[in-house]
Amino acid sequence: MELLVAEVVQRFYGFLWPMLRISAMMLVAPVLSQNAMNVRLRVLLAVVLTWLIFPLYEWPRLDPTSAVGLLEVANQVLIGATMGLMLQVIVAALVVAGQAISASMGLAMANMIDPNVGNVPVVAQVLIIMATLIFLGAGGHALLFALVLQSFDVLPIGASVLDQDHWGQLLAWSGMMFTGAVLLALPVLVTLLFINVGLGVVTRAAPSLNIFAVGFPAMIVAGFVVLMLSLDSMGGRMQWMWSQGFFVVRRWAGLD
Repeated sequence: MELLVAEVVQRFYGFLWPMLRISAMMLVAPVLSQNAMNVRLRVLLAVVLTWLIFPLYEWPRLDPTSAVGLLEVANQVLIGATMGLMLQVIVAALVVAGQAISASMGLAMANMIDPNVGNVPVVAQVLIIMATLIFLGAGGHALLFALVLQSFDVLPIGASVLDQDHWGQLLAWSGMMFTGAVLLALPVLVTLLFINVGLGVVTRAAPSLNIFAVGFPAMIVAGFVVLMLSLDSMGGRMQWMWSQGFFVVRRWAGLD
């Protein structure tokens, strides 16, 4: 009986390491970290994925309560969380783009409480829903699970990512939060800029015209029209951003 208990403990120690990385990724990654997936579902999915990965590798027998084990626990959580965080940069880009479009249209006060992101403009919420559908439609969740599985080949248990190269790639990729926002919002912002210029010319030509009574409705209507016409190109940019996100995660993990 003592031998059986010792064997169970040793297997649990081996089972712990892949589950830490997978669980940390699911807590941070887009879609998987949403409140629609409750804690029980996340734990069940993490256990199932770990159970499938467990027979494929030889796992070290480290005591997680020791100093070396605690350091490795932090390392595995850092690897999984960073892989999810790099994809969350795209969600942040959507929020920034929605804020810029809403401010230009005059809808800066039209906000919604998103339980996953926080207080975001309505336009940003539309972009997030659209990007989520593209992510799921393209099989992004399956690609993410595949990346975690392949990461154990190049970043086995005991490998550290606390170096300048890994953190430099993460910081360089964080710029996509602003670059992606500009790519998404640029058609609407440029169109509204020309409309503002036209309204300014009209105001100078007819000073008696109430610019507030005419300008605000015109900006809102024009903004929605341009936004609807730009949804097709925005969808293509979102798909490109997701593909770039997965490419950067692969390069960060050393798979490319």
